[in-house]
Amino acid sequence: MASRLLHRLRHALAGDSPGEAAAGPEAEQFPESSELGDDDAEGLSSRLSGTLSFTSAEDEDDEGDEEVAPDPLSPGDGASGEDAERSPPPDGQRGSQLLTRQLQDFWKKSRYTLVPQRLLFEVTSANVVKDPPSKYVLYTLAVMGPGPSDHQPAQISRRYSDFERLHRNLQRQFRGPMAAIAFPRKRLRRNFTAETIARRSRAFEQFLGHLQAVPELRHAPDLQDFFVLPELQRAQSLTCTGLYREALVLWANAWQLQAQLGTPLGPDRPLLTLAGLAVCHQELEDPGEARACCEKALQLLGDKSPHPLLAPFLEAHVRLSWRLGLDKRQSEARLQTLQEAGLTPTPPPSLKELLIKEVLN
Repeated sequence: MASRLLHRLRHALAGDSPGEAAAGPEAEQFPESSELGDDDAEGLSSRLSGTLSFTSAEDEDDEGDEEVAPDPLSPGDGASGEDAERSPPPDGQRGSQLLTRQLQDFWKKSRYTLVPQRLLFEVTSANVVKDPPSKYVLYTLAVMGPGPSDHQPAQISRRYSDFERLHRNLQRQFRGPMAAIAFPRKRLRRNFTAETIARRSRAFEQFLGHLQAVPELRHAPDLQDFFVLPELQRAQSLTCTGLYREALVLWANAWQLQAQLGTPLGPDRPLLTLAGLAVCHQELEDPGEARACCEKALQLLGDKSPHPLLAPFLEAHVRLSWRLGLDKRQSEARLQTLQEAGLTPTPPPSLKELLIKEVLN
């Protein structure tokens, strides 16, 4: 109590108003500006791995600079060191200070690692494509997962309009999370210069990394479609035209992408991918790989209610097992049960027939 009266007397001698003196150390040691509040306004992009910037070359040196908010608990913002020694805060205030300091320490440590990124993206090439009357840049990205580094990474090739469509769709559905994720603007000129292509390549890498780092966005159907749907459509088209070797590469790439991204949308696309792999391997006279794909699909299907692809996979597994001289009794019995229950026609449609009829959109 004596130290508090001494503190008020000191302010009175200095000419402070009674209202200011009554505020005391509590008001001075907790200013309105907060480090947590300032950092919230910086946006998600700057917390994850640097704000995406498309400034001129002269401005690049300032890209990583940040204005750090003053520490609300620093001596300069509150009472002087001498006053702090003579006027220890009450128990409630001391606890409040400790909690605030712990929150600040936690925030400083976690501000650049809010959510660990599961995938890494790298633009390995960017080619200018002339397809009269249009002209565009095709960016090829390697999608690297957390698995062994000796595995060949999956790849996707997309143009600026594909990225822009993804950004627009996600903005419409997730305004909150997307508000702080930057995207390169369209340019009327100099779209094909090496500098613009290099800047956009880095921007697209960061853009996809930021989307993957936010759980709400990571499992968005539009993001899944961006990665997988074009590969499936091209693979299906090649399979229908009999270009099985070329289609096999795309089916395998689509399978790897789905394995890295996970399957939040259900098993339909992985099953369709395995059907494409099985058909291509069978047509290329590799029954062992075709049978392995059927077994993977049957494991995914499990004992759930009958799926449209269940009977075709069972039929293919029985036929391939007979060809290889392997046990087919379990699949044969399961297929017979479905036919007796009237859940599938006799004989069931082949995987190739279903693959051709499937509409991917």
